[in-house]
Amino acid sequence: MSHSFPARWNSIRTALCHDWLTGMRGGERVLEILCQGFPSAHLYTLIHNPSAVSEIINSHPIHASWLQAIPRIYRNYRHLLPLFPGAMERFAPPDCDLLISTSHCVAKNLPIPQTAAHLCYCFTPMRYAWLFQEEYLGGNPVKRMMAAPVLAWLRRHDRLTSSRVHRFVAISSHVQERIRKFYGRDADIVYPPVDLDRWTPGTAPSATFDLVASALVPYKRLDLAVKAYSRLHRPLKIVGIGSERANLERIAGPSIEFLGWQSDIQLLDLYRNCGCLVFPGEEDFGIVPLEAQACGRPVVAYARGGAMETVREDISGIFFTEQTVDRLVEAVKLCHSKTWDSHAIRLQAERFGVAQFISGIDACISKTLQA
Repeated sequence: MSHSFPARWNSIRTALCHDWLTGMRGGERVLEILCQGFPSAHLYTLIHNPSAVSEIINSHPIHASWLQAIPRIYRNYRHLLPLFPGAMERFAPPDCDLLISTSHCVAKNLPIPQTAAHLCYCFTPMRYAWLFQEEYLGGNPVKRMMAAPVLAWLRRHDRLTSSRVHRFVAISSHVQERIRKFYGRDADIVYPPVDLDRWTPGTAPSATFDLVASALVPYKRLDLAVKAYSRLHRPLKIVGIGSERANLERIAGPSIEFLGWQSDIQLLDLYRNCGCLVFPGEEDFGIVPLEAQACGRPVVAYARGGAMETVREDISGIFFTEQTVDRLVEAVKLCHSKTWDSHAIRLQAERFGVAQFISGIDACISKTLQA
């Protein structure tokens, strides 16, 4: 879908940089809008899998790092984290006046000409180095001991390279505080957009099941949802793929259904007809709860992270304050005891539309170029 962009964007020689292009998740949806706004921009990335990203992104001149040549790289790239900083820094500086990096790892490390300005739209400081290490590394003490010096080096390097950015933009106040804590830098806030034209309410929802839509990875804490709904004996459909699927299936009761990957058309039907969306992890922002709200459905979310900024309690959802099965069970029961106003839920999502995102980014571009 096309959007309305400031005319002056056409006159800014802009380059884009994204960590890796291996799927269409929330970060890639943001990148897709920037690609539309800067249709001639060259795009730099560590790894590019053309079959996994949209035509809008693929229409740009895309420069992948030397990691692209490694066999089976699309499957195994996450194991090569220590190589990422050097791979990004080996690029020649792009010929541009403005670099916009969309970064949660090393996209902000791309070299730029001395005369160029660098605006970093930061999803989070490097998540793997600073946060959720228990969830990523597990309880294996040997693995943790071996990883410790590598992660310490990554943290030092991540902090050092943050000085290359002229202006940071955070996706939430939650991430703004991390940027202040880890980098010692201030940041503006521009919320990622939800596509209000794609995600729309249906007629009367069936509400015979609840929904999870997420990557099946440890830090998402989907184990809480699986255990809670197995206890409740209430149908829960889980959309997504990832390394945790086998573990989750092992603990799931008969009311849990794993659907794997679903197209946007299929997901729209699931959003419209679920009783509620369950969001048990701590996210930097979390676009999925907004997609569900845009479809008029309430959210049950853990009361930390970006969900605190996108869900209005008792208007568009319910929070639970402890990541335990008991608290989640209580929240789900409370959600289903209430009568929800689909229109009011949709209005909450409309505060986070694409037009608001473009306007916010445009203001940050102006401040970056004027600095």
